[in-house]
Amino acid sequence: MRPMSRGEIRIGISGWRYAGWRGVFYPPALPQRRELEYASRAVSSIEINGSFYSLQRPECYAAWYRDTPADFVFAVKGGRYITHMLKLRGIETALANFFASGIFNLKEKLGPFLWQLPPNLGFHADRFEAFLAMLPRDTAQALSIARRRDARMTGRARLAIDAVRPLRHAVEIRHESFIDERFIELLRQYRVALVVADTARKWPLREDVTADFMYLRLHGEEELYSSGYTERSLDDWARRIRAWSEGGEPEDARLISARRPAAGARRDVYCYFDNDAKVHAPFDARRLAQKLGLAVSAEPALPREMMVA
Repeated sequence: MRPMSRGEIRIGISGWRYAGWRGVFYPPALPQRRELEYASRAVSSIEINGSFYSLQRPECYAAWYRDTPADFVFAVKGGRYITHMLKLRGIETALANFFASGIFNLKEKLGPFLWQLPPNLGFHADRFEAFLAMLPRDTAQALSIARRRDARMTGRARLAIDAVRPLRHAVEIRHESFIDERFIELLRQYRVALVVADTARKWPLREDVTADFMYLRLHGEEELYSSGYTERSLDDWARRIRAWSEGGEPEDARLISARRPAAGARRDVYCYFDNDAKVHAPFDARRLAQKLGLAVSAEPALPREMMVA
């Protein structure tokens, strides 16, 4: 049980299908098709990365829903066609296709959407605000957008929701021009979270509170995607997460805007480790969860039949 004075904290990993994890994080006898079942019992949330590279299919989302525990939550990464190729311009049809691709099959396990911007996309206030204004705030709005999909989605769309639920969005920046107070004000206006991205000093790391939740991505302490986190560093991230979840912020927060949000209601926090190249991510995630007092089993408990082909 989490303390009533703080929001829900979910510590997870970015993706789950990595060949190098087999026999290290995943038991040697575990069939590949069972990897999500195993990973989702080791952490409480996972970012879906495949949705960034291409439109997934409704049956994939339905299978991911079935393979995970009842209290599990997915974050969904927005398509790079929208962010990296179109660079947020003329995205109406692409956005419709994205929301039509089967995301609604995640039902109550659908968590925040991650929109990662490319390093060569600078801050253009008008373009960025137009993008924020298009993002749906609940599943009913998302369904309305999805219905405007194009012909390529014929036979591979999910155009129904099981309930109207609020949706959350987070934006990850990789260009120094976003170090601009106008950017923070836009995020706050549209209640979109700024991703706290630790990228081994490669891209901006800022921690402004702009929504009712926080979204962290830890890509590696010293080497991008490859290095693990020391105990001292994990202790520091635990300290920061506690402050955010309790409605405040760290005293040493690294900020863009001089205007700090008023301390208030507790916040939910989602934190994902993306230092997957050398299999640090799942172990770092579980260590951080333990430091925060979250329930972490000694080893994910799986049915015996899961361990056989």
